[in-house]
Amino acid sequence: MRLWAGLDQPQRGHVAMLAFSALVAGSFSLGAMAAPHISPSALTVARFALAGALVGLAAFLTVGVPRKTWVAPWRYVVLGGLLACYFVLMFWGLQTAEAVPTAAVFTLTPLMAAGFGWLLLGQITTLRMGLALAIGAVGALWVIFRGDLAALARFEVGRGEVIYFFGCIAHALYAPMVRKLNRGEPALVFTFGMMLAGFVILCLWGWRDVLATDWAALPAIVWICLIYVSVAASAMTFVLLQFATLRLPSAKVMAYTYLVPSWVILWEIALGRAAPPLNVLGGVILTALALFLLLKDETA
Repeated sequence: MRLWAGLDQPQRGHVAMLAFSALVAGSFSLGAMAAPHISPSALTVARFALAGALVGLAAFLTVGVPRKTWVAPWRYVVLGGLLACYFVLMFWGLQTAEAVPTAAVFTLTPLMAAGFGWLLLGQITTLRMGLALAIGAVGALWVIFRGDLAALARFEVGRGEVIYFFGCIAHALYAPMVRKLNRGEPALVFTFGMMLAGFVILCLWGWRDVLATDWAALPAIVWICLIYVSVAASAMTFVLLQFATLRLPSAKVMAYTYLVPSWVILWEIALGRAAPPLNVLGGVILTALALFLLLKDETA
């Protein structure tokens, strides 16, 4: 607590995003194991229901949820819709894609977030930040194509990676939209409103899949994945992302996605799954370099 108290607001945002990247990485490995056994829509509905209940309970027990929270509820619809889109496409993509290449696709979001940050908030990307984003994109492509230049030349991208890429567009737009639409609500309260709206949207979209799912017959890995993504990779990461986006520029917030492939490799090894080939590590190193460049202090 003393260490936390000694940090300024931007530093606290960086700590939040470091935890965010580690928690998000686990959802790729566990999601890839669970995705073949359940519909993406059904899993995401259950995820938003459980995570929303946890965040809502935390909000009511701590800062409270005042009536003014629900002013302009369309804000939560926009944000909830973006994240609902992201998670459905993520699990849809993981049905055919492997965890590490999918995580590499996720690292393309800082480049897109920088563009959306400029369009929505007028945030300027410096020359060094632009270079870092370019290096990160090259590193991501390296991992996606597994260091195979011939595959890159033929642009052999898996169907799962393509599906997930469109989800990443929604995720990249989410970060600057939080900053634009927040009207001073605490992170917990704002996250609860977003998750409530996302849950309603998902129910309208995927109610058939929810009813068609034999929940009692699902294998244990689905329930493990659901609990993890609801508590660690949803409730906790949503709050961390909300917290950080109010303290850091959008491009720097999303810079921490460059750590995700490295975390995923560790998750894969810890779960007893095959580690990626060594030629993938070159792309991981480039993404780490991009992170370093993006996080370097911009002040003179």
